[in-house]
Amino acid sequence: MAEPQLSYNPNPTEPKLRLPDGACDAHFHVFGPQAQFPFAENRTYTPADAPKEKLFDLHDFLLIERGVVVQSGAHGFDNAAAADLIAAKPGSYRGVALLPPSIEVAEMKRLHEQGFRGVRFNYVQHLGAAVPIADVIKLAARMASIGWHLQLHTESSLIAAMTPALKLSPVPVVIDHMGRIDASRGLDQPEFRHLLALLEDKRFWVKVSGVERASRQGTPYADAVPFARKLVQEFGDRTLWGTDWPHPNLAAIPDDGVLVDLLAEIAPSEAQRQALLVDNPQRFYGFTK
Repeated sequence: MAEPQLSYNPNPTEPKLRLPDGACDAHFHVFGPQAQFPFAENRTYTPADAPKEKLFDLHDFLLIERGVVVQSGAHGFDNAAAADLIAAKPGSYRGVALLPPSIEVAEMKRLHEQGFRGVRFNYVQHLGAAVPIADVIKLAARMASIGWHLQLHTESSLIAAMTPALKLSPVPVVIDHMGRIDASRGLDQPEFRHLLALLEDKRFWVKVSGVERASRQGTPYADAVPFARKLVQEFGDRTLWGTDWPHPNLAAIPDDGVLVDLLAEIAPSEAQRQALLVDNPQRFYGFTK
């Protein structure tokens, strides 16, 4: 069987935009190395290795000082690779784990000590069967005692139906990748309106990442940028941004330098970028460096 191909550009463009001091990449993954951190047997995809050293090199190149590693489906419930990354730069990185809804508070407290601050649940078809949302809300009640948050990766078509259950959450909820909207359907599409309505509740946050996933035009993703810009304009105190490196499950490999430069359009003012990249993640994830 052929080795998986890299899903990231090893030589990204140097961004023209200089990020503010303390800038945070609030959404990326780490894969392997498989020899040290094996992938889950029941995984739905097999990525190429994308170890922490490559991620740190990218962050140094882009002038990113903080980050949030999001546990990948390829590693399942074994969060060891993400924990290893966090431990390599104490205080500068946080994590979001993948865990079963039956997880005990004691185990979450152990992960908290390692730097994890939330649990992600996937509701996108290519990542396999989803946990019933009612079970997620029950887990959220246990998470509240340690100050964790929920993170949801969901198809845009599911947002409206999930909203009543999500409104029961006792902890903050982060919606990944702008709710995975289809940019070709325009700002007035029902799915995006449902996301905007959900965000009227101050418990909800959104990641203005994934323009390369929302776009139907390809780089430089001009059709997707207006969605991210509107979210920053309307909910600037509850938006987060991330590269989504190393960009798994995409047909075309994005250039991380281009993604950084798009921040000049997504958050046009310095004040907006300061909130999006520094102040919001500082407040939400509690960075200590």
